[in-house]
Order: sequence, then C-alpha cells, then structure tokens
Amino acid sequence: MADAAHTHAKPHHDYHLVNPSPWPAVGATSAFISAVGLILWMHHLVAYAPIILGIGSIGIAYTMIGWWRDVIFEAEVEHDHTRVVQISHRYGMILFIASEVMFFVAWFWAYFNTALFPDEIRDVARAAFLGGVWPPKDIHTFDPWHLPLLNTLILLTSGTTVTWAHHALLNNDRKGLIWGLVCTIALGLSFTCVQAYEYAHAAFHYSGNIYGATFFMATGFHGAHVIIGSIFLIVCLFRAIAGQFTPTQHLGFEFAAWYWHFVDVVWLFLFACIYVWGAGVPVPE
Repeated sequence: MADAAHTHAKPHHDYHLVNPSPWPAVGATSAFISAVGLILWMHHLVAYAPIILGIGSIGIAYTMIGWWRDVIFEAEVEHDHTRVVQISHRYGMILFIASEVMFFVAWFWAYFNTALFPDEIRDVARAAFLGGVWPPKDIHTFDPWHLPLLNTLILLTSGTTVTWAHHALLNNDRKGLIWGLVCTIALGLSFTCVQAYEYAHAAFHYSGNIYGATFFMATGFHGAHVIIGSIFLIVCLFRAIAGQFTPTQHLGFEFAAWYWHFVDVVWLFLFACIYVWGAGVPVPE
C-alpha cells in the first residue's frame, strides 16, 4: 500500500506532466467532420451536408468546453500551474496570437495588392473592373467618420475597461474586476451589433467584386475575433464571480485581456487602412 501511494504521489518538481486526454482525438475528428460537411455544402454535393457540418461543429464546441474545463481543474484543484508552467503557457499564448496576426497579414496583403495597383497593366480584368482607381468605380463605401468611428471609440473604451479589470484583480479588488469585465463585455457586444447593422446597410456584396471580398474578409474575420473574445471574457466573468482568480493565479483572465488588446490593435489598422485610407464615395443615406 505504501508503494502504491508513493507511485501516485505528485512529483516534487515545477513541471506539469499532462495526464492522458481524449480531447486531441475528439477535436481532430470533429474538425475533420466539419471540414467534410462544409466542402459538401459549398459544392452542393449532398442535401444533408449542413447536418454533417452541424455534427462536427457540436463536437468542436464540446471539445473546447471539456478541454478548457480540464485546464481549469488542473489550475484550481490540482494546482499544477506553477510559475514555471505559467511561463510556458504565456509563450504558448504569444505564439497563438502571432499565428492570428499572420491571418490578418493575409487579408491586408490581398487588400493592398489590389488597392495599391488598381491599374495593373498585366491584369486586364482588374483594370477594367476597377477603372484604374481604388475604391472601384460605382462602389459606395462607408463614411469612416460615422459607424466605423463609433466602433473605434467603443473598442478603445473596452481596452480601457479590461485594463481596469486587470488592475483591480492585481489589487485583489474583486468588485472592480467584475464590473470591469461587465463593461468590457457590454462594449464588445455593442461593437458586434453596430457592425451587424453596418453590414446590413452595405451598398456592396461579398461576391462579384474584389472590394467586397477583401472588405468582408478583413472586417468579418475581425468581427469573429470580437465574438470569440467576448465569449472568452464572459467565461472569465463567471470564473471571477466564482472567486477562481487571485492576484497570483489568473492566467485565464490574463490571456483574455491579451487577446482583447490584440483585437483592439487590429481594428485600429482596419479603421485606418480600409475605412479611412480606402474611403471613396459614401453609402447614400
């Protein structure tokens, strides 16, 4: 019995040896099912393709919930997130955000490749469609000083409130942490509503023109990140109410704050490059 107890005792070192987990296999399988369903749906190959996509999406959501639940259990119950482990997690989050940056580099590249060379003589179709100017002729763009400016102010304010929540947590001010998160979440949801209203009143579409494709891919991909970040913060709010965060143990909230600041910075580039620099004839009122 003594040998058995010794075998299962926690090792006395700062590193976390992760237990066997089903989530990588479940997540990979769900992602594959989602990809198959999406491909079948886009090519109109089978009528039940949306069902396949839905099954895969549910599996991905289940994987996320289960996997992150286990990570929280490791931190709060098992106390496996030592200072050394936290450093490794921070490196991982930095690399994840760096990979997200490269996604936006792709969208900006596509945008500027066309915007800076609208009269490219080697691309006759491009020059004919764009009329040698950017934005393309006959395209009514958004007034950057209307809804886009409002959304910019909303996101900048949300960056302030999430910083307030972070400083409140570091000072063990649980009330300030909760209210800071509530304000940030409200601002994030407001941004999403304003952007949905903007999309509904766009004078151009995703398909049929390069301006609409690059505009909706760049701003829509950012909008998806705002929604993901809002969910991230909502989870942190519930954890804060449950008293799970401490001034020295709050990686979940810290990563949510990093992610939210990343979303803010990307929007500033989108606002400056696509809305202001790329402004043309505003959408008629």
